[in-house]
Amino acid sequence: MPSTFPRLMLDHAARRPDAAALREKVYGIWQVTTWAALAATVRELACGLAEAGVRRGDHVVVVGENRPRLYASMLATQALGAIAVPLYQDAAAAEYLFPMRNAEVRMAIVEDQEQVDKMLEIRAQYPALERIWYDDARGLRNYVEPGLAALDALAAAGKVWDGTHPQAYDHELAAGQPGDVAAMFFTSGTTGNPKGVVHTHATLLDAAIAGARFDKLTDKEEVLAYLPPAWIGQNIFSYAQWLACGYVVNCPESASTVTIDLKEIGPTYYFAPPRIFEGLLTSVTIRMEDAGRVKRWLYRHFMDVARRVGPDLMDGKPVGRLARLHYGLGNLVVYGPLRNTLGLNRVRVAYTAGEAIGPDLFTFYRSIGINLKQLYGSTETAVFVCLQPDHEVHADTVGVPIEGVQIKLKDSGEILVRSPGLLKEYYKNPEATAAVLDADGWYHTGDAGFVDARGHLKIIDRAKDVGRIVGGAGDGAMFAPKYVENKLKFFPYIKEAVAFGDQRDRVCAFVNIDFEAVGNWAERRNLPYAGYTDLAAKPEVLELVRECVEKVNADLAADERLAGSQISRFLVLHKELDADDGELTRTRKVRRGFIADKYGVLVDALYGGKSEQYVETAVKFEDGRSGQVAATLRILDARVWPVLRSAA
Repeated sequence: MPSTFPRLMLDHAARRPDAAALREKVYGIWQVTTWAALAATVRELACGLAEAGVRRGDHVVVVGENRPRLYASMLATQALGAIAVPLYQDAAAAEYLFPMRNAEVRMAIVEDQEQVDKMLEIRAQYPALERIWYDDARGLRNYVEPGLAALDALAAAGKVWDGTHPQAYDHELAAGQPGDVAAMFFTSGTTGNPKGVVHTHATLLDAAIAGARFDKLTDKEEVLAYLPPAWIGQNIFSYAQWLACGYVVNCPESASTVTIDLKEIGPTYYFAPPRIFEGLLTSVTIRMEDAGRVKRWLYRHFMDVARRVGPDLMDGKPVGRLARLHYGLGNLVVYGPLRNTLGLNRVRVAYTAGEAIGPDLFTFYRSIGINLKQLYGSTETAVFVCLQPDHEVHADTVGVPIEGVQIKLKDSGEILVRSPGLLKEYYKNPEATAAVLDADGWYHTGDAGFVDARGHLKIIDRAKDVGRIVGGAGDGAMFAPKYVENKLKFFPYIKEAVAFGDQRDRVCAFVNIDFEAVGNWAERRNLPYAGYTDLAAKPEVLELVRECVEKVNADLAADERLAGSQISRFLVLHKELDADDGELTRTRKVRRGFIADKYGVLVDALYGGKSEQYVETAVKFEDGRSGQVAATLRILDARVWPVLRSAA
């Protein structure tokens, strides 16, 4: 098999030139890019970049949604031996400064006017940015800026340069080696500046090919690429595995059309973080609550059947003839139409990762015939460490190590990984590299977990976040904040949660309600509200959240190790946690330390025994304006259960 991404592309173009490589929906119509057309575009763009001065080892920033010509731009960059640096398209301009300075970026390829404006904004602080090319020219007709041009102009210049340097492109592409750096992905930066994770063609392709073999992926798969390309998960699924397997990647028209596009494409291979699956189920739940009596009865009846029978059928376990017949009727009446409505009717393999997924949510999808599985990995491991084999899928584990991957556990419970897919280094950060990569080649993940009796890995939390309760009834008990937060987020009414408790005498929490789900709940009860802040403060909503918190406490009480993590007090925040306000990373991970500092007055009120607390918070609106949101928040106590100790 060819050993670099550009060589893989050329191999597909030579063997199956007219096969579809990419599709993009433009003005409601799907446009196809064949492998031959892609190869021609990559050649033009690469020659244009060479004419502009891109050389082997240079970093080229790529920013935008999933777009065929942005994929081609990454391939063109790599064909010259340069390094693609995808950045998050929804980040504020200021968030680009550190990565671009760190990587000494001189050139950027962006999607549209929004990204052009951000690049021009940071030029005052980073004048080293010489050239900016854009894919979508809408709104840019009257822009006159030095070094700013369309990708069409870059391709046209490349054609001319290729004519005068006929062998240069082929020579540079052939010179590429598997060990050359292919891309750099910046971590979320939950604490401090993000780190540039350096990956070679070999590390990315090793993980991609191992994952493809594990699930028997072929060139017949259909993938919908709708998550940020700057996130390595999307990059592996819609770039590395795309080039390794040769399947079709479909690019939605916009973020607002993803649901429609999902139904039209009917992907066979699908990936989404838990929040996407939560959102899909929330929309189904809302629609069923608004449906007529007969439809509601049918849905509830056959979903009961699905929960009893579906997982066993999915796992290949024996099921009685009558139960199988009953499930088949449910598939005809409910499950099949529901999968079709979700756009997941053709899915052969679906994965979720990034956060823990609730067992009820996980079981729901598997029970209706969707082969949803979990995986474990990170940016540093090129995503794939553990995957769940078919017929060995458990809601509380993340599977077994895949081909080429070794794992072991430290005495502290931290998970160590060794594989050919590990990062080369953190860019310009030898101290951080040495802290995670030891002399024997083991990567220290920072995650705590254990291998169960079935040989499957179970994740508890980030090792550094696992703490202890000090004093009170739970003195000495383990505190795993993410575990607690995820259990809260399993409820459709709770969107985000932040738990506090390390080195304290009890656990307290902030909660964000899910505005859509709780709004629908309120409307069905004729409960008026005027926006998020008003809804979050309603006494009825606070009681709804208290019920969720107390159910979590009851579950925690049944686990001796985590019973001390029951939530004693909580409040519902007056605003949604937002990446633009620094409270979440761009991959929607909670920045717990930042939140604790920003809302210190609320943390103090929780632990100080107050029943309410006034707070003012600075926020950034979508149009770039800043403002203030103020509210007096009620603080509620939650019932805590005694530990249900196991029999000796």
